[in-house]
Amino acid sequence: MVTAPLLTRNREQRASSRGSSGFTRGAGLGPYWLCFRTAMRPTIILKQPVPGISARTLERFAGRCLRAVGLGGMVTVLITGDRHMRQLNFRFRGKHRSTDVLSFVPPSETPGVAGDIAISLDTASRNARARGHAVSEEIRILVLHGILHLAGYDHERDDGEMAAREGELRRRLGLETGLIESSSAHRDRRIGQWA
Repeated sequence: MVTAPLLTRNREQRASSRGSSGFTRGAGLGPYWLCFRTAMRPTIILKQPVPGISARTLERFAGRCLRAVGLGGMVTVLITGDRHMRQLNFRFRGKHRSTDVLSFVPPSETPGVAGDIAISLDTASRNARARGHAVSEEIRILVLHGILHLAGYDHERDDGEMAAREGELRRRLGLETGLIESSSAHRDRRIGQWA
């Protein structure tokens, strides 16, 4: 059995390091032994520093996105480079190229876990330059986009429902709204289930 790419194998370490974070060990859940009791802050992993935004600020923003979307459960956001994203994209989608964002939806029997998001800082930087805004803004846009996928939205099959919801949430969260169609039209990065 292949585990989720980001943190499945590190959950025991994280739960024990957080003390009374609201997680308890559950019987019979195999590697998915965490049970959700209280709201949990998103976990941000920066493999590369993001210009203009700290991990703490990104954590707060991801929490706002989760509340705005109405998605509960633990979410991990990995900010990495094109090389790692190419590996993830190949492993989980069979595509040997990098991409801007991947969302990993957990199996339905995984209580308290909303999923994982991986973002390429390299691709986000190129997209930000091309679209004329800051890299930190592009990263926020990609976090929101990834969370919408975790919530079940799929712009490839929903006749514009995801784009409309993303536009509404961008306005509500103070993000740039002018490039929703161009930025979401090329993103087909939702992974249906962890392998």
